[in-house]
Amino acid sequence: MSNLFDSDSPTNLAEYSVSELSGSIKRTVETAFDQVRVRGEISGYRGPHSSGHAYFALKDDRARIDAVIWKGTFSRLKFRPEEGMEVIATGKVTTFPGSSKYQIVIEMLEPAGAGALMALIEERKRRLGAEGLFDAARKKRLPFMPHVIGVVTSPTGAVIRDILHRISDRFPVNVLVWPVKVQGEGSGEEVANAIRGFNALEPAGAIPRPDVLIVARGGGSLEDLWSFNDEIVVRAAAESRIPLISAVGHETDWTLIDYAADVRAPTPTGAAEMAVPVKAELEAQAAALAARLQGCMNRQMDQRRQSVRSLMRALPSLDQLLALPRRRFDEAAASLGRGLELNTINKRRGFERVATHLRPDLLSGRLAERRQMLNERMVRAERMVERLIDRSTSRVERAEAILASLPARLKAQTGRSRERLGNLSRHADTAIRHQLTRARAELSAQDRVLQSLSYKNVLKRGYAVIRDEDNRPVSQAAALSAGMGIAIEFADGRIGAMTTEGGTPPGGTKKRSTKPAEPTKQGSLF
Repeated sequence: MSNLFDSDSPTNLAEYSVSELSGSIKRTVETAFDQVRVRGEISGYRGPHSSGHAYFALKDDRARIDAVIWKGTFSRLKFRPEEGMEVIATGKVTTFPGSSKYQIVIEMLEPAGAGALMALIEERKRRLGAEGLFDAARKKRLPFMPHVIGVVTSPTGAVIRDILHRISDRFPVNVLVWPVKVQGEGSGEEVANAIRGFNALEPAGAIPRPDVLIVARGGGSLEDLWSFNDEIVVRAAAESRIPLISAVGHETDWTLIDYAADVRAPTPTGAAEMAVPVKAELEAQAAALAARLQGCMNRQMDQRRQSVRSLMRALPSLDQLLALPRRRFDEAAASLGRGLELNTINKRRGFERVATHLRPDLLSGRLAERRQMLNERMVRAERMVERLIDRSTSRVERAEAILASLPARLKAQTGRSRERLGNLSRHADTAIRHQLTRARAELSAQDRVLQSLSYKNVLKRGYAVIRDEDNRPVSQAAALSAGMGIAIEFADGRIGAMTTEGGTPPGGTKKRSTKPAEPTKQGSLF
């Protein structure tokens, strides 16, 4: 402070710097208005600043004063300030040295009476309702018989005891309690977090997800129930995928969560009654329905039985229905045996007719005849050659005798005779060769016929010939007995085998010998 008796000053007034004057005014205002209560309407509220502080103004119809709520105080408020809300602010008045302004630093904020709170609730209800949070189409039906019930309430109050007691009396089920504060600072956030926490549980997780939620609180004043009017709680209730029952206060108490919930219960006890049915009533109803069902079934069976009896009287008897088919069946069965016998006889006769042309003994006889005929022809040819030789020899001898007596005359004749004899000998040899060639050709033709009719060609198509121990063909199974040695002839050789009773040994066929049988060789016909 400058000197009060400065000789240069034209007056005796004290001189202050701007900072000194601002600081003096600040101390004077804070000393005079260190604790005041101001009633006014909130104006210019835009929510908390990024720093956490809230800046706005309080006004009435004739004046306006700036206001500030520091971050620590703002987090302790029971309700959040809103634009146009009439409140009563408690704090101290101070100035801001950086500018010629004064403001009130609010330490406590409360609505200006119940009318202001109701107006705030109506405004919030109108705004949230316009967003569709209270629409009936959004509400979900409660499950008839839930397995798990989630309760959001205080763990120390009488509300949770009433709910548990009522549920255990009606239909005992599992109850999960999410403890929260139901009034005071931060209670709204805890209730909203509890609702969202129950919805975040997995249906098959370690903690089972509830089938229905109950948000409950006992009665109280409008200020006590204010947390359930908080916007964050209303939005959490509207977003819940689990059906939610609101049971806040008494029957006459209404909060905004009641409009957003799927069902509103007048009391917490009423919420428990809505959540679960009465087990005894269900058992009695089930027994009554079972008795009615049994009665209906009995009456229906009696009616069906009577209808069947009526239809049976109209139908012919079983013997009448089956008489004609049975007679036709008997006649067909009687004629079937005779038909099978005749068919077998006809087939056998046809087979025998064909078999007469395919008997091996007939073919063997024909071959023997052909062989005998060929032998006879060869004998006759040899005899003819011998006779020719004998005649030629005799002629030569006679000629030699004549030549001996008539050497000169017969010398030329002897040469001609010898030449003629050579020609005759050559002609005989040529005739014999031609005869043998024709005989061999006929024999080859007969052999080809025999080969075409031979049973070995049948064996090449997959058949086999069974021979007994005496190497005789077996054509019937009755000719064999168990334990008898047999030979099975295939197209590429023979194998040995033992017979068993019934044709096949028990448990499968016997292991065949791995040593191949010597193939049979057909001898030459010559």
